Amino acid sequence: MCRIFGRLGEGPATRVDRTDLARVAARQRHGGPDRQSVLAGDGWALGCNRLAVTDPGGGDQPYRLGHAFEDGILVVFNGEIYNHAELRRRLLTRGHRLPDRCDGSVLPALYAEYGPAFVEQLDGMYAVAVLDLRAAEPELLIATDPLGMKPVYYHLGADGLEFASELPALLAFPAVRRERWEPGLDRYLRYRTPLGERTLYRHVRVLPPAAVARYSVSGGLRISRREAPAEAGADAAVGAGVGGGFGSAAGFGAGFGAGLARGDRDEAGAGRDTLAALHHEVGRLARADVPVAVVASGGLDSGLVTALAAQHLPDLHTFTLVHPGHWPGDERRYAAEVARYCGAVHHEVELDPADLPDLLPRTVAHLGQPNADPITASTHALFAEVRAAGFTVALTGDGADELFGGYDRIRTAVATPPGRPWAGAYLEEVAAVPTALRERLYTAEYRAELRAESGTGSGTEPGAEEPALREEPDRMAAIWRFETGLRMPAYHLRRVDHLSMASAVEVRLPYLQPAVHGLAHRLPGHLKVSGGRVKKPLYAAARGLVPDSVLRRPKQPFTLPVTAMLAPGQPLAAFARDILAPDRVRRDGRLRAERVTALLDRKAGVPEDTAARAVWALLVHQLWADGESARH
Repeated sequence: MCRIFGRLGEGPATRVDRTDLARVAARQRHGGPDRQSVLAGDGWALGCNRLAVTDPGGGDQPYRLGHAFEDGILVVFNGEIYNHAELRRRLLTRGHRLPDRCDGSVLPALYAEYGPAFVEQLDGMYAVAVLDLRAAEPELLIATDPLGMKPVYYHLGADGLEFASELPALLAFPAVRRERWEPGLDRYLRYRTPLGERTLYRHVRVLPPAAVARYSVSGGLRISRREAPAEAGADAAVGAGVGGGFGSAAGFGAGFGAGLARGDRDEAGAGRDTLAALHHEVGRLARADVPVAVVASGGLDSGLVTALAAQHLPDLHTFTLVHPGHWPGDERRYAAEVARYCGAVHHEVELDPADLPDLLPRTVAHLGQPNADPITASTHALFAEVRAAGFTVALTGDGADELFGGYDRIRTAVATPPGRPWAGAYLEEVAAVPTALRERLYTAEYRAELRAESGTGSGTEPGAEEPALREEPDRMAAIWRFETGLRMPAYHLRRVDHLSMASAVEVRLPYLQPAVHGLAHRLPGHLKVSGGRVKKPLYAAARGLVPDSVLRRPKQPFTLPVTAMLAPGQPLAAFARDILAPDRVRRDGRLRAERVTALLDRKAGVPEDTAARAVWALLVHQLWADGESARH
């Protein structure tokens, strides 16, 4: 796991000064504290900050193929290639010499064998940049994993292309233009972060999941998308039972057809198949050359991962976040009960609300742009303690709600009678600030700007570039595309990546691995959500492995109790008042300061969740905007 960056171009900005490259590397060194390296040549530069996970003594980057890097293949890589041992064996039989056991060391030889199609051989989470210097004109190729677990930000200018694993690092390149994307505030308040390839900077984009981007000076930038893994065939999921000694993900899925037929018929069959798939993936991900822990919230998803990880890790440690005092939604009892049930050593990481005014600006800075989920502060604090306790890898339960339909808004959408609209209400639940409130908060000038940008009659209607949740008979299919294809990479996975790597912790996500993801995609919607129940296969899979108290408890998100923490007299409430003071809001020019103040007054008078979420979202955006002003 690493942080990567680089540039390919021509013109005045071609030769990036070593001081500038050092500044880029420094901005993401927290994610790769073990080793830093940069190579630069005529018109190009590649760099890496390494977090040593696989073969900690090896893995020197940039990886290379060729005695002289000037005429060979150079690779920098962020992530984990879980099938690297199988790929290594294959490459060795074809005559390649590989320097060590590091997973990324196979990449130059793999590219030499398969060209741009090398990415089809990879099983893992990754962002890979390949600089091919063998031809007369260098070409840069950047590939992302199928679900977008490892993001890459890039800037395309007149003089070339720059890329980095994190936004603040990319912005350290002198050629990168930092102009604000004006609709970004509306998109952020609408979706809790910009979706798709957009960022809050007009000229900075994120590569989509399953992307292969190729750039050369003469050919420009070309981005293609590979087929979504769950749609590529049935070999990405499960047919055998628990404990069957599975090998690679592809081999594991060889008998999937029969298993799916069983799972199609009833809930119990779906539960058996889900348990087998998850057992396989947790087992693969629990293997590492460094200590591995589990983040356990006290809910079903992480509880099931904990139970299965305990079968593979005899000295398992679990971590959960708590707050001193009594707060709504406190899950510490359940997290501790899961750990005891599974025989794990349990750690409670305490976050004092009085520390939020100091923690939140640092959290926003690591994200690089606003994300309105209050879990960001918790995530940042939690992974800092995981690392301090000596763990470099952590398994989590992220992704289960998206794959198996765990959100209340999904249950509501499914329960809406046929023929009645449901997508609009669904998107209102997704929003950080509801449409009517956004309308009241925006200045007339900003509403006019949004109308001009989107080409629609209303400043709060989505423009042509917006992701859509379409009304269609197969609601679960539409929800799957929106939640896993659009929202999860932008809102969820980038947040997890940036805030875990802020403390040099590699997060591994069992639910998003091929066997589980493929099975979840193929299960009929009614076996996931129906009759007012959600995540039915997971509940069936967890029986006997997770305490009954966890299975019976009402579902709740693992997040900060923001409504209570924004109550009058709380440190966070005073901090929000200060940050959202009228003079600071007016400087931005897009929000009506008096209405932001009225929202703060409303939240102080009535402890109401919608107003609290809106205040939190505005607070996070203002912290980001203040940080931008300070950097200028």
